[in-house]
Amino acid sequence: MKIHCKFLTSAADPAQFPAAGVPEIAFLGRSNVGKSSLLNSLVGEKMAHVSSTPGRTRTINFFEIYLRSNNTLPDLRFADLPGYGYAKLSKSISAEWPRFIDPYLQERENLAGCIVLIDSNIPTQPSDLQLIEFLRAAQRSFLVVATKTDRLSGNQLQNSITALRREFELEKVLPYSAKTGIGKELLWKAIKKLTSGSTEEYPNDSMTQ
Repeated sequence: MKIHCKFLTSAADPAQFPAAGVPEIAFLGRSNVGKSSLLNSLVGEKMAHVSSTPGRTRTINFFEIYLRSNNTLPDLRFADLPGYGYAKLSKSISAEWPRFIDPYLQERENLAGCIVLIDSNIPTQPSDLQLIEFLRAAQRSFLVVATKTDRLSGNQLQNSITALRREFELEKVLPYSAKTGIGKELLWKAIKKLTSGSTEEYPNDSMTQ
């Protein structure tokens, strides 16, 4: 499948959100979780800037996604949300996030689902649990993806996935590696299920490995 993506706009205020139209998938995770690398891996081209400085993204960046080469209109949008949980990030900037992130997650009518990225190499963090609790309270469908799994051995990865499922009370977690492409096909299947409005295979917070 040849995918094309195009940057649409950046928004730091609800008034700057693009007009609702095609389904949107939001990508969320702690700073330095590997979100930009995953997005680039997912579409097969450089759509998101990979920075060595955590907390660089401070707006919601919207991208139009075209799944067929002859399409003149996008099939869906990706929304790349700012990373959270980075201690050195300015508190004044962090304080502004609820002004546009909360309204987006709670009120965005064409938000089909959220992809929550968790670093499989580090212990689970309170901020990750807070995000998942927020999405559950907002009744948003979400999928949890464990990133950077190529850095772990088989047993280490299994232990990490088991810990995530237990601590976040999830049935399934999808392992993903932007380096090797593991999990890419399953994540695309989940995204297509969400954007089609079907919850038959991936209801709410479950994910097939």
